[in-house]
Amino acid sequence: MVEPAKPLRDVVAPDLDVLFCGINPSLMSAERGHHFARPGNRFWPALHLGGLTPRLLRPDEDASLPEFGLGVTNVVSRPTRTAAELTADELRAGATALAELVARYRPRVLAVLGVTAWRVAFERPRAPLGRQPERIGGAETWVAPNPSGLNAHHQLPDLARLYGQLRTP
Repeated sequence: MVEPAKPLRDVVAPDLDVLFCGINPSLMSAERGHHFARPGNRFWPALHLGGLTPRLLRPDEDASLPEFGLGVTNVVSRPTRTAAELTADELRAGATALAELVARYRPRVLAVLGVTAWRVAFERPRAPLGRQPERIGGAETWVAPNPSGLNAHHQLPDLARLYGQLRTP
């Protein structure tokens, strides 16, 4: 099911294996109407190389993610040039809305893509990457690296390995 209420709609369905959650849409993603649409973003290659999709999907195929047990949303729906433009209040409000979305659709795993956003949104200032001790909306929760090309700390093989771990119960 694709929900149209936001500038960039959520791609969700009941009982997904993994719901990926970006920080917020880029201006390009909002303009094109598809998640992770910037050419340098490594989300789509990481999904494929991590074994989560049988082939490399394009951003304009994001609505097909539920066919593979996957979905995608954002903590904050407001598009910006960079996530640094978001306020702590926006991130915290987004965390509340995200918990409600997760409780409604019941994915097995919620994967928040960005440790800094996680730390601010969920008020966990020292949280590391990886599995988190708390469940959000009833889902097992992980924090994984942001796939933006601006995130030089993690290269594509790292992202693929970490994203691939989310599929395994």
